[in-house]
Amino acid sequence: MKIYADNAATTKMSRAALDAMIPCLEEQYGNPSSLYSFGQRAKEALELARQDVAAVIKASPKEITFTSGGSEADNQALRSAAALGKKNGKTHIISTAFEHHAILHTLKALEKEGFEVTLLPVHENGIVRVDELEAAIRDDTCLVSVMFANNEIGTIQPIREIGAVCRAHGILFHTDAVQAVPHLPIDVETDNIDLLSSSAHKFHGPKGVGFLYARKGVRLTNLIEGGAQERGKRAGTENVPGIVGMAAALKDTAAHMEADTAHLIPLRDRLIAGLREIPHSALNGDEKQRLPGNVNFCFEGIEGESLLLLLDDRGICASSGSACTSGSLDPSHVLLAIGRVHDVAHGSLRLTLGEDATEEEVDYMIQNVKEVVSYLRGFSPVWRDLESGKTPHIL
Repeated sequence: MKIYADNAATTKMSRAALDAMIPCLEEQYGNPSSLYSFGQRAKEALELARQDVAAVIKASPKEITFTSGGSEADNQALRSAAALGKKNGKTHIISTAFEHHAILHTLKALEKEGFEVTLLPVHENGIVRVDELEAAIRDDTCLVSVMFANNEIGTIQPIREIGAVCRAHGILFHTDAVQAVPHLPIDVETDNIDLLSSSAHKFHGPKGVGFLYARKGVRLTNLIEGGAQERGKRAGTENVPGIVGMAAALKDTAAHMEADTAHLIPLRDRLIAGLREIPHSALNGDEKQRLPGNVNFCFEGIEGESLLLLLDDRGICASSGSACTSGSLDPSHVLLAIGRVHDVAHGSLRLTLGEDATEEEVDYMIQNVKEVVSYLRGFSPVWRDLESGKTPHIL
């Protein structure tokens, strides 16, 4: 059996996205900045895609800027808000300790430019506490950035409440919604969101394309200079096929979201229950306030890399954390942020189910994870020390 259970890393392109892209590659391949009719047909496709993307998150088309993906959108959102804050003498930013590295690395760069950053704890359940966020706000706070749903452990944050606090204090609120857009209904106005980032390949669109929502009145700072595209805020000829494919994939995802969620949650809970039967294991993040297809576990006494390779031999594609840091030997910063110690964090497994997942596949994963964990522990000196009592168990 072959099972792809790493949908948080990337997803298979949908038929809707492929069908939408082909005409843009074969027929409507003009440059949307050209004035002649052939180029203007591409322009029409581009703007229709902008309307479709905006409609899904209840925004205005003029508030959507197309990017190369979520990381670029995150960078532009943070740098834009920081520039606006600095202009008004405000140089304090609040975020969390378990953000995606596109956020954390940008914040590090901003610190070198004179900004002060407060990273909030997310506690054992992986959820930000709104009262702690409000307590961290200062007179010079210019931005709050909290991801909508975590890319590793899948926990969903109280975004609407956080946004309301920011509105009350007159502070811009950005959310990295790369993992949330495929699974959660979003209304940027009701959710009090000023800036939002997303990436197409997380919801069955093509790689290398995403979008940034910026509320009307929030002036964006350019990351790329050299042209008047995207209302002068993102130079370079637009990737029309990719953008059109993203819009089609997003519309299709939104149309099936309720049914997909109802299908995935029982499978997710079945998988969690099965993996909990493994001794000295622990679910990472809140059990219920998490994305419908996300399961993330730590297993004491093993290394995650060995677990992944042996599961791959059995036809299961999984991960131990973010695909953006899969080459790193360091334990996940997300797991450390929720209190997992280094030795335990190294033995992590993330399984993210797709909409076509079945009970048979879930049961196959449970059986094989159990067998592989037992096999790895069988020759682990760390596990022998734990079982003999030489080293105390943590989980």
